Amino acid sequence: MKKCSLLLQFLLNVVAVLLLLLVGDVPTRTEADSSAAAFVQNSIFSNRIVIFSKSYCPYCLRAKRIFAELHEQPLVVELDLRDDGAQIQYVLLDLVGRRTVPQVFVNGKHVGGSDDLKAAVVSGQLQKLLGTS
Repeated sequence: MKKCSLLLQFLLNVVAVLLLLLVGDVPTRTEADSSAAAFVQNSIFSNRIVIFSKSYCPYCLRAKRIFAELHEQPLVVELDLRDDGAQIQYVLLDLVGRRTVPQVFVNGKHVGGSDDLKAAVVSGQLQKLLGTS
């Protein structure tokens, strides 16, 4: 259900941007922006676990450690090591309302940041999302 909601939200955003571009009231979005959006969507829906991260961020390290302790191997997208990292952060802002890292997705569902992830572990919600409880 949440996958459909995220996909619908994404599609509505795309339609809104296209309409605004046709009207000409906003600056044009670059091709890099749309490829970043496609990358984010593909990453979320093609991988069981995705962490949008920065290699030096202590909160990101905490999120990665949580999954390591659960013997899970997420796809980790290190935004500071990518040329399109800034665009990806803006896509995340459009998608989940935050551009901070980490941003964690499990089975297409947005879990949140480091504190949200830790709370999901403590409550058992993460294990349910992973299908390990």
